[in-house]
Amino acid sequence: MTRGDDLSMRVVSIAAPVRTQVVESLRAAIVDGRLAPGQRLVEKDLCQMLGVSRPSVREALRALEVEGLVSSIPNRGPVVTELTPDDAASIYEVRGALEALAAELFTVNAQKEDIELLRQAAEELATAYRSGDVSRLIISKRAFYDVILAGAKNGIIAEVLRTLNARITRLRALGLGTAERRDRSLEEIRMLVDALVRRDGQAAADLSRRHVEEAARSALAHLKAR
Repeated sequence: MTRGDDLSMRVVSIAAPVRTQVVESLRAAIVDGRLAPGQRLVEKDLCQMLGVSRPSVREALRALEVEGLVSSIPNRGPVVTELTPDDAASIYEVRGALEALAAELFTVNAQKEDIELLRQAAEELATAYRSGDVSRLIISKRAFYDVILAGAKNGIIAEVLRTLNARITRLRALGLGTAERRDRSLEEIRMLVDALVRRDGQAAADLSRRHVEEAARSALAHLKAR
């Protein structure tokens, strides 16, 4: 780990609690690969990089361990969790089932304003796809799914997916790494939005599940090729 010369993770003083900022900074660094799978997370080094105290780093590491992004290894300490193909497949199975249910519920419970927000989020997502900027695409995808979850009116689905969100984001970064997959993914999203707007619950659930299955196929191929 580079000591003190990487300012991209440095925490700045804003209204949010320092612990929250540290968690978000470390989470982002793990998701985008600046902190690599299997890398040791040395508290002293992280304090220098982030410009915060050891208690703040320690609390943040514990929070990220709960999210599955950090693992504590005996005689080695905390490391960035390595996602195995089996782990990824399990995450996609859960994600596929829950997002399909959320899509079906959206067609039943969404209000007019939810439909309008969906259209806006879909337009932004399409722009992000065309940009080829994976970081922008990941942010837009999260916003798009937040609209579906809000319109589904089922807080438990959102709560469970939130616990998987960071690991899902790591997998998205892998799966959307090629232009071919991005093009197919955009078409899948367009078909899903059409079903959601038409309030066709069965089609929306099927298309949502199929989209996740295709994403899983792409991400797992990258994981296995490592």
